[in-house]
Amino acid sequence: MPIQRRHLIQSAGAVLASPFLGALPAHAQAYPARPLRLVVPFASGGPTDSFARLYAVGLSQVLGQTVVVENKAGAGGALGAMEVRRSTADGYTLLFGTASTHALYNLIQPKPQFDSVDDFAYVGVLGGAPAAFAVSPKMPSHLKGLAEAARLNPGKFNYGSPGSGTLLHVAAERLKSLTGMGITHVPYKGSAPALQDLMGGTIEMSVDTLGSLLPHQESGRLRIVGVATAKRLALAPDIPTVAESAGLAQPFEAMLWNVVTAPRDTPPAVLRQLAEATQRVMTDPALINKLGSQAMFADLHVGQAAAVAFVQAERAKWKPIIATLGNLAAG
Repeated sequence: MPIQRRHLIQSAGAVLASPFLGALPAHAQAYPARPLRLVVPFASGGPTDSFARLYAVGLSQVLGQTVVVENKAGAGGALGAMEVRRSTADGYTLLFGTASTHALYNLIQPKPQFDSVDDFAYVGVLGGAPAAFAVSPKMPSHLKGLAEAARLNPGKFNYGSPGSGTLLHVAAERLKSLTGMGITHVPYKGSAPALQDLMGGTIEMSVDTLGSLLPHQESGRLRIVGVATAKRLALAPDIPTVAESAGLAQPFEAMLWNVVTAPRDTPPAVLRQLAEATQRVMTDPALINKLGSQAMFADLHVGQAAAVAFVQAERAKWKPIIATLGNLAAG
């Protein structure tokens, strides 16, 4: 689904509480009867964790039960995913997964420990954060110019990502394949050190989420030269899309999306209730505004069929690039 048709978020500063996020009717109260766990398979503090906590507050209000966020980081998200996969399939343990755990994992791992489609029941894809490319202020102000500078200076330019095999890394390699940009990947352990090296002049470009980059552009320490959406965002109308900046004929889209899943054999009635609750949470204007203040947006694919179709489309999108990158699992 093209990002221009998604609900892009612009306004900020609203509180999450909403008058219509009340508990579900009495006839639906058999479940849940106790608090829920929402496992986030990454460390606290990042965009995935932030999104999960906003979702958990809204879900708690709709279901009338506490939703406890539990961070279980490790192995690129696989540790948290495996914990949920092994949990009792009763609807009380959910996974707040990502593109890394539910699209890229089975494309990258030579011996995967789980299948992200077959081993989980899907509540829904919620949305996420668009990827963006930033350069040092001394570099050309658009991706087309950077590609030309790299062509004239072979082997000189480098770009950073939060790590090999992350969606941001794969998105950058796809951009390289489309533009012929001769720029070398430098993997980091997270976004922060890559941004520090970009602003310090050690590397020439970095790929990150738009929300992570915006404060540094405002301070003048870097320049965002493309956001991976089909149209410019009202949140940042002066930033060109990647297609505009690189001179591409087709839109270039890359989103760090988030998905809620449960163990495979979770009862269908419980999944339906969770899907209905998620629909209500994610269409609440206050939550939408809160996401927008962090440069994230809602893109709903609720229910098993819609969510799995989205995940499979993402797998198909990134598979050709991953196939050219060698053993990413070792990185």
